[in-house]
Parts: sequence; structure tokens; C-alpha cells
Amino acid sequence: MHKNYRAYRIKRKARLDNSGSAAIEFALIAPILIIILSGILCYGVYYGAANSVQQIAADAARASVAGLNDAERASLARSHVAQAAPSFVLINPSRLTVKANPSSASADVFEISVSYDASSLAIWAFSGLLPLPPRVIVRTAAIQRGGY
Repeated sequence: MHKNYRAYRIKRKARLDNSGSAAIEFALIAPILIIILSGILCYGVYYGAANSVQQIAADAARASVAGLNDAERASLARSHVAQAAPSFVLINPSRLTVKANPSSASADVFEISVSYDASSLAIWAFSGLLPLPPRVIVRTAAIQRGGY
């Protein structure tokens, strides 16, 4: 009887002991938490780069208004992109492509399209773990000229 009582006490003590349960719970939750935080970080960087590309396109469209013809407007837009792009932290200016053309919808609208190859961002290291957006970011800005 003494052996059974002793075994009963050990089982009871083990059943009531909570030490280590927090570590086990954290070990179960930590991978999910790390994936969620990685996703937040990756998409934050991507949206920051996309916002920078949109801002560059909008500023270039505003800069193109001063041109007297389409060629001068395109030149002003390209020079503005070349000048402004280095000030954006997430943007590598050598990976930007600028298209500046009159709009096909209206003769009074000039469109600036800026595309950025974002494959140099560090977020692509997580591409096997997370579903990530396209590597090329394309943003377009249009501005009306004349006829105010």
C-alpha cells in the first residue's frame, strides 16, 4: 500500500504543477507569431516602396506642367524623377523606369508612368514563407494641362 500511495502522490503533484506550461504554450504560438510579424514587416516595406513610387510619379507629373510641348514635358518629368528619386529611402534610382506620354483618352492630359523593379528589397527572402505582391511596382499619374 505504501508504494501505491507514493505513486499517487507523485501523479497528483505532477498534475497540479504548472511550471513550464507557459514555455510550452509559447513554443506552440511562437512560429505563428513570427510569421505574422514577418508579414507585417514585408508588406509595410512593400507599401512604403509603392507609396514612394506613386509620390515620384505625382511629383513628376506636376513638374511636367511647365513644358511647352510633349517632348519638353517628358524631359522635365524624367529629370525630376532623376533628381527626386535618391531622396526616397526604399528606392534605388537605377531601377526606375519612366514613361511620359500624352494620354490616349484626352489631348489635354499628360501621363507619367513610373515602374520600379523592387527585387532588390530584402522582403523577397520571405517569398517561400509568405504570399508576396509582384516584384515590379507600376504607378501612373496624370495631370491636365491648359484649359483651366
